[in-house]
Amino acid sequence: MKAPTGKQALLVVDMINPLDFSGGAQLLPQARTAARNILRLKRRLKARGTPIVYVNDNFTHWLCDFRELVAICSQPDVLGAPLAQALPPEHDDYLVLKPKHSAFFASPLEVLLRQLKVEHVVVTGIAGDGCVLSTAIDAHMRDFRVSIPSDCCASITAERNRHALALLRQSLQLDTRASRHL
Repeated sequence: MKAPTGKQALLVVDMINPLDFSGGAQLLPQARTAARNILRLKRRLKARGTPIVYVNDNFTHWLCDFRELVAICSQPDVLGAPLAQALPPEHDDYLVLKPKHSAFFASPLEVLLRQLKVEHVVVTGIAGDGCVLSTAIDAHMRDFRVSIPSDCCASITAERNRHALALLRQSLQLDTRASRHL
């Protein structure tokens, strides 16, 4: 598969997450591994000048802004706290709240990416078979080049994650190689 060219952005989807849903505890081990890989990729891409965009559900906290969500999800008694603590947004990262699965649905993400002149999005995060999948499909439909590094996303089970990545690779010919190839 040919490596994408053009200005890229790293999307970090739903990694600031309380994991307070059925299957959250089962997702946590895979998500922790993905978080470490995303952090390495983030540091590498950021050093090249790649914009980093955290796109996150608001978990029906409609009166909270993104930084308040980080504080909520970082509390020691929150199951997903290790994710928020391992991969917190930095002062120069972009923050976008989304109401549903896709990072593009009813959010300003596409406007931001167009203003940044992004042509290639690298989609990472959780869940690979949910929000990452729908975000990658929506990015593809908007004519962005799309990479979903296989080691930078996680689902409730490794099998579900593999199936989602296979669907993206086989049906849409999207790049699902490991992050070291970016």
